[in-house]
Amino acid sequence: MIGIDLAGSEKRPTGICILIGNKINTFILYTDEEILNEVERYKGALIAIDAPLTLPRGRKSIDQRCNIHFRECDKELLRRGIRFFPITLGPMRSLTKRGMKLKKELESRGFEVIEVYPGGAQDILGIPRKSKGKEKLLEGLKKLGLKGFRKNITDHELDAITAAYVGRLYLEGEYEAYGDPKEGLIIMPKAKS
Repeated sequence: MIGIDLAGSEKRPTGICILIGNKINTFILYTDEEILNEVERYKGALIAIDAPLTLPRGRKSIDQRCNIHFRECDKELLRRGIRFFPITLGPMRSLTKRGMKLKKELESRGFEVIEVYPGGAQDILGIPRKSKGKEKLLEGLKKLGLKGFRKNITDHELDAITAAYVGRLYLEGEYEAYGDPKEGLIIMPKAKS
């Protein structure tokens, strides 16, 4: 299981988490080439990426000027009161481009790739988001039974851990898929009733 907290630019840090059982191994990478070289070592792993991986229906490109800003999965986040940045908002455009390109390349290499949203997943799991403090997020992730946290772990790595954990829930069938499969889905933890 691989979780990726993708940055919108290769100049900024991307958090990576390899999750095997409850043991995490996290680190920072920058370029798409570094990411592809790393995941290649884990053939057959599910890859959960924190980045928009599809465009809204009716939008031809992320740069197209039009009034279509939300996918069905985004609208579901709104209905559930989960805060997020729309994919057409400034820096989200470069993240969306990079996410879509990386997904295409990973799938061409035989990987299954899912879109996840760690901030929203943390809300559902009852874990504080990194905006509430890195230490609080770290403690919340430890309560999930995960092991292997380094002392100087970054917030990017903590979101990558969350992404990998949601990927595991997906494989275990303990998830909800928001959106329309023809347009793109966001995989989220099952909401506790």
